[in-house]
Amino acid sequence: MARAPSSRSDSVAVIGLGRFGGAVAEALVRLGHDVLGIDVDAELVQSWADRLTHVVQADTTDGGTLRRLGVHEFAHAVVGIGSDIEASVLTVLALSDLGVRDIWAKALSEKHGRILERTGAHHVVFPEATMGGRVAHLVTGKMIDFIEFDDGFAIVKTRAPREAEGRTLAECALRTKYGVTVVGVKRPRTDFVPGRPETPIQQGDLLIVSGPTKLVEAFASVT
Repeated sequence: MARAPSSRSDSVAVIGLGRFGGAVAEALVRLGHDVLGIDVDAELVQSWADRLTHVVQADTTDGGTLRRLGVHEFAHAVVGIGSDIEASVLTVLALSDLGVRDIWAKALSEKHGRILERTGAHHVVFPEATMGGRVAHLVTGKMIDFIEFDDGFAIVKTRAPREAEGRTLAECALRTKYGVTVVGVKRPRTDFVPGRPETPIQQGDLLIVSGPTKLVEAFASVT
């Protein structure tokens, strides 16, 4: 039987320890969070026994089982169940009935996502679609990393354009010309430098840039 956490606000129950759920659980543990991993597959549970704070085999579509495991005492729950849509939806519904305050759920399609939202998920993620879009940006441009938010806003790491080399941010006026904000500059073997008007740009510098997605994309395409 898993031990329910204390009232820590960073405790997380991860349900479904496949590729997505397992990656989330492992990253959470690495970040110092109290994690309960749950899966119906005994072999999968055993493989995670030494890597998670707590791990247990259980049918998570049963609200009574979740209550006995103390899942309702966790601050967050992540449902990473993959191909079994019925189990995914019933698990979210059970978590919602238990009053879990913050439920994240993986969706396989837009329709699946809408059902998850209606059954109680507070956040629905589409990992395949998100990763596909991210990879497309990295493959086709100068972007080294790309994160897009739901409201059409993005943050990217990209190489500084040639026009900025040897000038300060104020002198090259990237915000005025491209409509983006340089959050900071990262130079090889040096610390991250916040983007200020007097910050110099050198050849080989990486820029952390934020702004509307289309403007950020256009800026990243500049050579």
